[in-house]
Amino acid sequence: MKGILGRKVGMTQLLTARGEVVPVTIIEAGPCFVTQVKTVEQDGYTAIQLGFEQTQQRRLTKGQVGHLKRRGMPHDVPMVRVLRELRVRDIENYQLGQKILADIFTTHERVDVVGISKGRGFQGGVKRHGFHGGPRTHGQSDRLRAPGASSSGTTPGRIYKGKRMAGHMGNVPVTVANLRVVLVDGERNLLAVRGAVPGAKGGLLLVTEARKQG
Repeated sequence: MKGILGRKVGMTQLLTARGEVVPVTIIEAGPCFVTQVKTVEQDGYTAIQLGFEQTQQRRLTKGQVGHLKRRGMPHDVPMVRVLRELRVRDIENYQLGQKILADIFTTHERVDVVGISKGRGFQGGVKRHGFHGGPRTHGQSDRLRAPGASSSGTTPGRIYKGKRMAGHMGNVPVTVANLRVVLVDGERNLLAVRGAVPGAKGGLLLVTEARKQG
């Protein structure tokens, strides 16, 4: 499995050769660096660690700096702020310090995009779960957006786990699967995928090849 880290730039639209207007999300993908290679013999599984977003050394902790300057790391690998692990099977195709660019993907390829959804804070059942709410008339004054009864009395005498109620909404990892790559700009490290992806503008994204093709 191949993948790359990036930032959400925003949405726009592209015009195809057939005259179709396609809504796309622009992603600033890479450049990323392989900062660690995990093998079955040493770690029990195969994975790579990707580093993204070059920064100054003084903005990192000593542990992060030591990790990026350890023995065997090429000298041309810069200080990076974001580190994420990606499970891969073809581990022999990756080397420590390898540079990964947006052109690892091609147009019409299918990808999965993982991002952090927009945080909505504490929300009620109507907004969080789409509850219908109470009647607008018949004397009610404060039950319009109330959730209604939450359980029965004697049996079970409690609320079951997982009951849909008011609470924290958003700010969780969300995966959008099978998005088609519409444009690849290797020089500017840009990807354009058809449709929307999770998160706000500037949010961190992980783009991988689609697990379920079709």
